[in-house]
Amino acid sequence: MDAAGRAPVMAVANGIGEVERKVQKSYWEEHSKDLTVESMMLDSRAADLDKEERPEILSLLPSYKGKSVLELGAGIGRFTGDLAKEAGHILALDFIESVIKKNESINGHNKNITFMCADVTSPDLKIEDNSFDLIFSNWLLMYLSDEEVEKLVGKMVKWLKVGGHIFFRESCFHQSGDSKRKVNPTHYREPRFYTKVFKEGHSYDKSGNSFELSLVTCKCIGAYVKNKKNQNQICWLWEKVKSTEDRDFQRFLDNVQYKTSGILRYERIFGEGYVSTGGVETTKEFVGMLDLKPGQKVLDVGCGIGGGDFYMAENYDVHVLGIDLSINMVSFAIERAIGRKCSVEFEVADCTTKDYPENSFDVIYSRDTILHIQDKPALFRSFFKWLKPGGKVLISDYCKNPGKPSEEFAAYIRQRGYDLHDVKAYGQVCFYCYSHRSNNCLVALDDLDQKDKLF
Repeated sequence: MDAAGRAPVMAVANGIGEVERKVQKSYWEEHSKDLTVESMMLDSRAADLDKEERPEILSLLPSYKGKSVLELGAGIGRFTGDLAKEAGHILALDFIESVIKKNESINGHNKNITFMCADVTSPDLKIEDNSFDLIFSNWLLMYLSDEEVEKLVGKMVKWLKVGGHIFFRESCFHQSGDSKRKVNPTHYREPRFYTKVFKEGHSYDKSGNSFELSLVTCKCIGAYVKNKKNQNQICWLWEKVKSTEDRDFQRFLDNVQYKTSGILRYERIFGEGYVSTGGVETTKEFVGMLDLKPGQKVLDVGCGIGGGDFYMAENYDVHVLGIDLSINMVSFAIERAIGRKCSVEFEVADCTTKDYPENSFDVIYSRDTILHIQDKPALFRSFFKWLKPGGKVLISDYCKNPGKPSEEFAAYIRQRGYDLHDVKAYGQVCFYCYSHRSNNCLVALDDLDQKDKLF
């Protein structure tokens, strides 16, 4: 860093001459003739969408007050000006000269921004290792080839400080904007491609210590779900951490209990869209208790692959937010949402650390999930905070028989990391949190035999 807090950078603005870059540059030169929000977002409704999605995206960022920010694919500055309000310094980079000049004409009065015309894939782009606290991009990687994405991720991990974050947002599966295009070289990938590439990103310091990216969240952009019933706008937030051999709970879920093959096996047993007992028939029964009304907001804690959420949204015209700690589960859920045109959004999130504003939801719904949670009273207190007055909670969960479990079953509980109670004890926890409140509480507890859970 220099005295002004700027990261040392050397770059050559010219493209690297490869076919992919020529195609992408030609595409954006064609769509940058009118330097407007509509041309940048390739959507006739861009102005209205921008009013909703820009604040939403900015709200997802970690604190960057006084910190160094690298904005890749900065465009005409839709986010640059907002980032400059908090950041210590920003390097705003784009590979179309007219576009980055437009950005500078709009935001150049901010003395904490450096503007650069450069291609992120160019080997001549030199950025110092460990020089940025936040790397931000919005619709960038879908204009790179698979190989270019992989190489760029390797660079980004090096450019990022330990404890720093990478945020990016992409269009997956298909285009969202309604602008007509003669050709469209955009790579509309499955979300799991980006998740895999970033999970594999590593860097090493001079002492040989290894660093990797840890997923903080992955979610649909709510503005697109609300306005277009479109779940293909997806963002990720990663943190650079020191590599460790310790297997945290999220890794356990995705690598042991809910591997891709395991999820598909559960689905074959319980029915399309479901990975827990009862499938659609139990869902119909339980959801019928809730007296859902059109327009209500539902939070599904432990949404799995989304079957129950699709059922509620399609049959009751409610808006559902499904959260799950398993990356694999949410990846499947997002894929299954494509083409349904229902108001459901999904997010990778830990319900024990996630927070929502008070009075956010009409219903909180959770199926066979809270057995994973050790501090259930704390979670139920959060539920109460998030519920609107008169809101409802519906929980189904696994319980154990009263008394001491067998050694075999106790070992199984430890191996799975479950926190199991008998029905009476579980009920006492629930009623302690809810019985004296004005909220309604519907709790369905599955009192299964130990053998049922073991086998």
